[in-house]
Amino acid sequence: MSSSDLVALGSAGASQWRVNDASCDLVRKTRAPKPVSFAAEPQKLSIDLARSAVIVIDMQNDFCHPDGWLAGIGVDVTPARTPIEPLSMALPAFRKAGVPVIWVNWGNRPDKLNLSPSVLHVYNPNGRSIGIGDPLASNGSHVLEKDSWAAAIVDELAVEPTDIHVDKYRMSGFWDTALDSILRNLGVSTLLFAGVNLDQCVFGTLLDANCLGYDCVLLTDCSATTSPAFCTDATIYNVKQCFGFTATATDIIAAID
Repeated sequence: MSSSDLVALGSAGASQWRVNDASCDLVRKTRAPKPVSFAAEPQKLSIDLARSAVIVIDMQNDFCHPDGWLAGIGVDVTPARTPIEPLSMALPAFRKAGVPVIWVNWGNRPDKLNLSPSVLHVYNPNGRSIGIGDPLASNGSHVLEKDSWAAAIVDELAVEPTDIHVDKYRMSGFWDTALDSILRNLGVSTLLFAGVNLDQCVFGTLLDANCLGYDCVLLTDCSATTSPAFCTDATIYNVKQCFGFTATATDIIAAID
């Protein structure tokens, strides 16, 4: 094999070598920037779509479906369903612009061996409630268990073969998962956050992303929570004050078009 017959080694993103028997080329290929500017808070933003990804968190039956876990324990899931329509419109536009869509969802082991009592206690405080891994009263599906109906993305949101899936086991999508490695291999530096619950898993993942050095933008029209309104207000305040920016997917898509 000649020096000109180099073979790509690594992911199709930014982290890729080119090798043959005699040499190894560590020079990463650069990609042309795709800048877009749009209204945001606390300041107007310009981002590079070529180095951005959409992180959609926990839009799963257990949180958003009337037969899911939250509804089964008496929670009104109407607020958790509000991101469905704006996401249905925004995700195809982001994909068309070349922005990866990454679904970050609870997908626990059936034996729960990687879950600590502190995680389990949040959802089953007395040991007798329906918690992680327990069967739903509505259909017997196991709560947030990988490959179950309960953990599946709601039917109203179309998932494409090019989308990326990451199972998570904590409020944050970064702990004990491959999310950070995937983003770095994609060459991503800006993350657009969406999903539920805004004040819990969405914020927990965004906070860790900020600590890891990612640029964080919360899509307020594509995020929601079943918690009281003051939780939304506090989360949005803290994102704008300390951890990133807020914007709407509607404004970003309009700027792309």
